[in-house]
Amino acid sequence: MGTDTTPRFAISVLNFAPTGFLARLLLVSAYLVGGVTKLSDWPSALAEQVHFGLTPPALWAGLTIAVELVGPLLILTGRLVWLGAGMLGVFTFLAALTANAFWAMPAGAERFAATNAFFEHMGLVGGFILAAMLAYRAKQSG
Repeated sequence: MGTDTTPRFAISVLNFAPTGFLARLLLVSAYLVGGVTKLSDWPSALAEQVHFGLTPPALWAGLTIAVELVGPLLILTGRLVWLGAGMLGVFTFLAALTANAFWAMPAGAERFAATNAFFEHMGLVGGFILAAMLAYRAKQSG
């Protein structure tokens, strides 16, 4: 195998202890904000579920809030990361299927936007898988 050509600056950033926490915070930030926002504006949380045809809306709004708050807390605390990442990964995958069904849309700007949003969400799913893998490997080696 070849030698490592990673620049020293990159190595310093990757080895800097707060980098891992900051990366996890960035990964889950939208979910934390979403959960707090829905919790503080219950009527809008219900309206969102109705918009996507989910009934009963109170059940789905409550589940959404729980996933959006518990999942990030598990990832950020480093406890049961596999569960938090799994919760958010499955939630994100299902939400993308529900909200961004680009394959069922006619060609045009709306389909273009939904396609981009769908694959951005798939990137988040991949990020959650990586977060769980890294946490598992860290526990195995440490």
